[in-house]
Amino acid sequence: MDSFSLSEHFSAYLSDPSSLASEDFSGDIDDALDTIIEILTVDCSALSESNNFETLESMLLNFSTASKKFKEKIADLIISGLAAQADIAHNLIESDEHELLPQQRQLLEMYSFLTAWTVAVVETANSQGSQGSTKSKSKSKSMPEGGLDSKTASEIFQATLDVMCKVQKLKLSKLFATTSERDLFIGLYTRSSYLIMENEQNVKNVTLKMHIFKVLCIAIKHHGQGFGALTSLMQSLTYYDHLSETVAEFLQILYEQYDYPQVTDEILRELSNKEFNNNDTKGPKSISSFITKLSELCPRLVMQKMTLLIKYLDSESYTLRCAIVEVCGNLIIDLMHQEETTESHKTQINSFFDVMEERFLDINPYCRSKTLQVFIKLCDLGVKFPQRRQRVANLTIQSLEDKSSNVRRNAIKLICRLLATHPFSVLHGGQLNLTQWKERLERVNTELRALLPPLNEEEEEEHNPGDLSRIDDDLLDTPSDDESDEDAGNNTVVIEKAESTEAINRLKLTKQYYVEAIAFISSLHRASEVIESLLSAKNKSEVIEAMDFFVAADAYNLETAKTGIRKMIHLIWTKASSDEGKGVQIHLVECYRSLFFTAPEQFSDSETCTFIARNLISLTYGATAAELTSLERLLYTMMKNKQMPQLVIQKLWQVYGVQQRDISKSQRRGAIIIIGMLAVFDSTIVSKELETLFHVGLGVHGKHDLVLARYTCVALQRMAETSQSQRLPNDHAVILRLLSVIEMYSKSKEWYPLAEQTINAIYALARRPDILCGEVIKQRTKIVFGKQDEEEQASKPISMTCALSQLLFLVGHVAIKQIVHMEAYESEFKRRKAVAEKSKASGALKDEMDLITSTSEDDFTDAINHIRERELLYDEMGLLTRFGRMVPEICADNLKYNDPQLKISATLCLAKFMCVSSSYCEANLPLLLTILEKSRDPVTRSNIVIALGDMAVCFNHLIDANTEFLYRRLHDSESIVQRTCLMTLTFLILAGQVKVKGQLGEMAKCLEDDDRSIADLAKMFFTELSRKDNAIYNGFTDIFSTLTADKSLDEEGFKRILKFLSSFIEKEKHAKQLAEKLAARLPRCETERQWNDVTYALSLLPHKNEEIQKAIAKEFRVVTAAA
Repeated sequence: MDSFSLSEHFSAYLSDPSSLASEDFSGDIDDALDTIIEILTVDCSALSESNNFETLESMLLNFSTASKKFKEKIADLIISGLAAQADIAHNLIESDEHELLPQQRQLLEMYSFLTAWTVAVVETANSQGSQGSTKSKSKSKSMPEGGLDSKTASEIFQATLDVMCKVQKLKLSKLFATTSERDLFIGLYTRSSYLIMENEQNVKNVTLKMHIFKVLCIAIKHHGQGFGALTSLMQSLTYYDHLSETVAEFLQILYEQYDYPQVTDEILRELSNKEFNNNDTKGPKSISSFITKLSELCPRLVMQKMTLLIKYLDSESYTLRCAIVEVCGNLIIDLMHQEETTESHKTQINSFFDVMEERFLDINPYCRSKTLQVFIKLCDLGVKFPQRRQRVANLTIQSLEDKSSNVRRNAIKLICRLLATHPFSVLHGGQLNLTQWKERLERVNTELRALLPPLNEEEEEEHNPGDLSRIDDDLLDTPSDDESDEDAGNNTVVIEKAESTEAINRLKLTKQYYVEAIAFISSLHRASEVIESLLSAKNKSEVIEAMDFFVAADAYNLETAKTGIRKMIHLIWTKASSDEGKGVQIHLVECYRSLFFTAPEQFSDSETCTFIARNLISLTYGATAAELTSLERLLYTMMKNKQMPQLVIQKLWQVYGVQQRDISKSQRRGAIIIIGMLAVFDSTIVSKELETLFHVGLGVHGKHDLVLARYTCVALQRMAETSQSQRLPNDHAVILRLLSVIEMYSKSKEWYPLAEQTINAIYALARRPDILCGEVIKQRTKIVFGKQDEEEQASKPISMTCALSQLLFLVGHVAIKQIVHMEAYESEFKRRKAVAEKSKASGALKDEMDLITSTSEDDFTDAINHIRERELLYDEMGLLTRFGRMVPEICADNLKYNDPQLKISATLCLAKFMCVSSSYCEANLPLLLTILEKSRDPVTRSNIVIALGDMAVCFNHLIDANTEFLYRRLHDSESIVQRTCLMTLTFLILAGQVKVKGQLGEMAKCLEDDDRSIADLAKMFFTELSRKDNAIYNGFTDIFSTLTADKSLDEEGFKRILKFLSSFIEKEKHAKQLAEKLAARLPRCETERQWNDVTYALSLLPHKNEEIQKAIAKEFRVVTAAA
């Protein structure tokens, strides 16, 4: 080749590479390459001779169809040739042989052109090879023939980029006369670098990425390629998502290692002027990633352009707003890490904080979440920012009530970080007990009052004794040697005053410290209340974060932590049908393990088990029945997972059975409560220690502590066996001791729950509990109605009213347990019959089995029903018959039987009798409903509500017509009755035992009840009801009618109820139908309040109905005018 024009060849290559090919290879391409290699190996300058250059161009054009070996050989040939020419050019430039430079320049251009072409075809082959290998992974095929694997391509690229760096380090100004020629030459290298960067796999290779950066940095720094780089990098940010962070890393190296910030400045300037289409999500996302990464790597460069970038806060793209928030956080971190902190730095920090605090109220939840995440990162800084931290805490507490679950979850995380990094651990450790901090503040105030002299109002206005700025400087000077004794004495007084002033100022600073600490702790208390409500959130990740908060709060001795920890135990009932539900249960167990099962490391095994046993017992102190039930489930789960050490159980038995020294009643009670819970999983825990139970809970300690005896009976029930042969005989010592417990007379109200659990234990353990309980009732009846000698009355003074009350309680509970006992017999019969039929099929029948199989299940069931209906309460020889006649008389005559406890027991007994027989229930239902309406005792009303729920299950046809009496109790004057009624109706409705006839509105009113527990129960009810087929949709209009008809319900409460219920209308079809039904009410609205109620309900439903919108737009006054 006589002459070579780089510009012409490059233009031709860009327009049509095939125009550069001079020959077509059919089958001798490998031989031709070997010939070229031999020629150029001898003399690399021979490229310009003959047709060697054109031949290589043709080979590159056929690169895609060649073999892998060919590709590697030609790439190596061209790269090594360029390296050799670079060495020659360097020698010529250094030796000032100017006459040879034009020829050398041509060779460099030719090799560089071929190198750029090689990079392009290798990248194409690499991309095809990567795609082919990806597609063939599932089919277990190898890479397509001739394809280049990423490793080979990477090696070729690295070698190429090394040579490019080598060429760029030459004094190119001596080779190229004009800047345009040099730019065209360097452009071959930069274009190749950008081309390699476009492949995401190449950028993941750190070594290759650093080679690319080096080529581009040299080109920009030493060869004036800044403007071209600006254009190319902007295009990269626009079209390639994966290059956002890569470009930021490149600009960092360009700035730090090559001291060239101009490109970064120009890119940031260009970006600040860039506008995005509303439908463009790709562009803002890429720019956001870039700015965020750049602020992390080069915060000072970004800070210089913040006045331009800050306008992104007004952008409609939330990703750009998120980026600016994160940039502000990164800049604060950088400013705080600088050694010198000036006023300018403080001003900048405050301005960035102000920007971030504004984003707490951003319209987009993702931006609000990003703000919280940035503050979480800032919490780990060494500087605590106490005043700013308090404002952030207050804003975060507001975010806990955000409508977005993601925002709420991040708000909980931020509260946890604020707690973990709080600045009030300098004086008294890190504990945040509010009571202790208030006591410290009070002590400081007392000391201050003692030091400060009493001032009248005028003096207080003129003088502040704690302000050092008002003290004369002379007072603080030390006396000189030549002063008189009088002056020395005066100065002594002055020094004392100065010391007093110093003490006052120190106390004032301490007071300020305490005030700030108390403000922060009070904020955490407010946050705890909200987070406690989030324990019942739908989003399970929120629930898990809330649990973590209370664990952390307990570590810092926050007083509200105990309440949250007790409440979160109910999460053990979270449905485990999904992974989220299982995750909540597992996390709850882990939280309780860390709280109550993790002992200090220095403890021995025995000390650890004692520690765990003590903690378990403490969980029972002051626990409600619901909390104990949930704790039982939690311990069952831990036993199932083998997470309960056997030594802990032994320690619990030791606490329960200790005799040598006195322990508190609550400790002994707690021990048997926990033992009873553990025995739910493993009944042998109790059966092995029967003697201990006999001597402690049923012995001396039980007689003096009826609660202990009650929980001992509960523990004994864990031994229950369905098989008659495995039950205890009626004359067993434990059974006899249980009977003696019932026969024991006591005026304590604790006797009633004790008697209940004792009867339960007898029916659970004894072979013939009916005989035993019958004898007990007879003995009690003799005491109440029989004649006693004067000596007996003197030795055992018994209140007949109390004795009658206890007798009726026993009779009622025995009647219920007898029904349960018979149902257990029925279930056992069916089980045996199934076994017998299976044995009959195998031909091996015994006499007993013959008897069982000859009796049908229907016959047995009819016999059981006959006993319930006609014998228990109506048989003239039956023990309960006379009580069945007597109890209604006692309940009906309030004047004669006016003892409160007697009335409670009689009503309860009547209600239990009514659950036995439908005939008895029908006869006495009017009396029971009258008592429900007129009784002033909330316990009686609660008992009747529960009984009506049981009757609805047993005799639905009788209760179904009287459900309005149940619904009235939803608005009872006593919260205990309201709560009981709501729980009963929740069970009946969800179980399908009661048909809802427009009463859901009464349930909905409970959502606004002043009692938070009732409101929470109502929310749970509607949440569960929403899972039934369209239940809320079907009842929505009835609920709306009920709510609008209630004049006592304020407008805000009405809106909150409707907003909650409308969240369950998820189907568009249902929303549209409801909107049409509600819109039909608009013309019938008689008051503005009615109009507002309907329009508000319509606003909650996404109906998209233009006719409805027009009707609403006419407003209420138009409708009234038309009417």
